[in-house]
Amino acid sequence: MAKFVPNHYLIVTTMLIQEIVQVLEQLAPTAWQESYDNAGLITGNKSWNCTGILCSLDATEEVVQEAIDKQCNLLVAHHPIVFRGMKKFSGNSYPERAIIKAIKHDIAIYAIHTNLDNSHLGVNYWMAEKLGLKTESLRILQARPDTLQYLVTYVPHENADTLRAALYAAGAGAIGNYAECSFNTEGRGSFRPLDNANPAIGTAGGPSNGWAKPGWK
Repeated sequence: MAKFVPNHYLIVTTMLIQEIVQVLEQLAPTAWQESYDNAGLITGNKSWNCTGILCSLDATEEVVQEAIDKQCNLLVAHHPIVFRGMKKFSGNSYPERAIIKAIKHDIAIYAIHTNLDNSHLGVNYWMAEKLGLKTESLRILQARPDTLQYLVTYVPHENADTLRAALYAAGAGAIGNYAECSFNTEGRGSFRPLDNANPAIGTAGGPSNGWAKPGWK
């Protein structure tokens, strides 16, 4: 990637495949894939500099050749070219030939399959948009097990409602047929602000004799 800066200097910057994978997995973490799937990096190395990206439905031999011709060393496919372990690479099947070609030409193949299907902003969401459905009313019909995350935080009582509203707006608090779920309890805490701190109560570098206000949640 190149960009111009004042005085007509040309700075050429590169992006690692790892950086692109991080963006993809923010949208669709590989933990969301089904048990039979093989999403993720199939060939190549995340530490390579990316010369270009080619997106496709399948990573066939012809698509790998297109990536070579277009000097794209990252091929992002929806369907994994390998679903289960391969014992031979003799070129007798098109997945074997595609893998051989990709490895010979340093083409990284990344599959983003059922994890993208299971993403709330993934394939099903895009299909709903195309069908003209009201996307704001869409919801997950069957959540994947073991993906519920708990967020614990502490905030002054007067800021609790603002924080909850922001979390709900970001999608937190949804469990099955219930929305805006939270658990609140009051307590007292103590801390000593260090010199570079910016405390809401007390002063930086001050003594450790100030308890938090009652009513913190």
